[in-house]
Amino acid sequence: MEFHVSLVGRRDLTGEIYRQLRKAIMDGVLGSGDQLPPSRELARRLNVSRTTVTVAYERLAAEGYVTSRVGAGTVVSFGSRAAVNNRRRRKPVGALRPRAIWDSIRVPGPFDRVPQFPFITGTPDASLFPHQSWHRLVSRELRSPKVSGGVYGDAAGHPKLREAIARHIAISRGLEASPDDVTITNGTQQALDIMARLLLAAGDRVAVEDPGYHPLARLFRVSGTQVIGVPVDGEGLVVDALPRNTRFVYVTPSHQYPLGVTMSMRRRQALLEWAEDANAAIIEDDYDSEFRFGGRPVEPLYTLDTTGRVIYLGSFSKTMLPTLRLGFIVTPPSLSAAAHKAKHVMDWHTSLLLQAALARFIDDGSFARHVRKAGGVYRKRHEMILEILKRRFADLLEVVPSAAGLHITATARGYSAEQMSRIARRASEKGVAVHRLSRFGINGPAQPGLVIGYGAIATENIDEGLCRLRASFGD
Repeated sequence: MEFHVSLVGRRDLTGEIYRQLRKAIMDGVLGSGDQLPPSRELARRLNVSRTTVTVAYERLAAEGYVTSRVGAGTVVSFGSRAAVNNRRRRKPVGALRPRAIWDSIRVPGPFDRVPQFPFITGTPDASLFPHQSWHRLVSRELRSPKVSGGVYGDAAGHPKLREAIARHIAISRGLEASPDDVTITNGTQQALDIMARLLLAAGDRVAVEDPGYHPLARLFRVSGTQVIGVPVDGEGLVVDALPRNTRFVYVTPSHQYPLGVTMSMRRRQALLEWAEDANAAIIEDDYDSEFRFGGRPVEPLYTLDTTGRVIYLGSFSKTMLPTLRLGFIVTPPSLSAAAHKAKHVMDWHTSLLLQAALARFIDDGSFARHVRKAGGVYRKRHEMILEILKRRFADLLEVVPSAAGLHITATARGYSAEQMSRIARRASEKGVAVHRLSRFGINGPAQPGLVIGYGAIATENIDEGLCRLRASFGD
């Protein structure tokens, strides 16, 4: 272990080595069983005689802090005070303070605590992912000099992945885009951060769906912009409610999060006309569009746009694994060069290894096969939950019509937001995790209800989980 000892300006060299090592042991920085550097090596690094170090070690050993054994070196003793000291001792609070807005930000708890019946949103079924095929692709790319050769890649993303994505969205969404207009990101959140940096200045007005996705609203607020929630109805975002002087509007037209409605063609055309009149940008998050279980697919706003005002976002977090953190932006040509520069400024580029593996995964047809297989499983869960909600919850919840995605939303019949919060807590005590609709409000609490995800819960557990949820309402 290379332990730092400072002897600059010190006279009692042996004493300083002893005191600094003793302090590290007392503070728990060095714990029971940790090995100290060999005396000869530490003497060389500190540019002192070996005797200077040896005497310090002998003093520590005499006081029981360390034990020296021939062939085993010098280790921190078992039974020393290091065993009971807190290894996480922190420095004094300090004089620096973050901007006030950070006091309002709440970070969610660990995602690895999976409840027995996880009706949570935003999480796909990892057991459906073709792990073996993916491992083979990753191993193959590790042997590629271009990926493992110790060089940085293109800030815009791996060229083959950008080409693969351009082909994929042309086939699956009818979206014509050049690979030059694709930027690879670490998920949707970074994509939005890049767009905010490109298009927004402090004080600009941003419109988001209400109810909607809170993390993006927080992202815009910490950027110094004014965030306005715009209501959503059965046709999607209410365009007539968009405030004046809005520079930027974020929408999920394919499957609105969290209500699940699809934006009507009439409303899409109205939004495009509004953007032209307001000289504003539209950020289209094609959320969960890959999993559609009924109705005709609706064209993305990007394909309807004739003036270059729509920016299209996509992610592989739901179709593959959230842990991969892979997403992409398709920008109008006027923004593409700046988007590539912004990506470079923020983190240079996303993992080349994962990008190269994903490019092959798409090109050899594995991605399309995986989406079809997973979509079949999710369709069954979607239908099962709908049937149970209509049969057992008809007096309690009203389902919001939805034919896509990985969740179903239902509004409450005769229950307040506070009552739904208590019901969600009782469900949690029964091992059932479900989101309250009210927590997705942007301007204030949304209407009472529940958002029921089915990506993370096994099909065979749905019936029992919903039975426990029904019992949480009480008699």
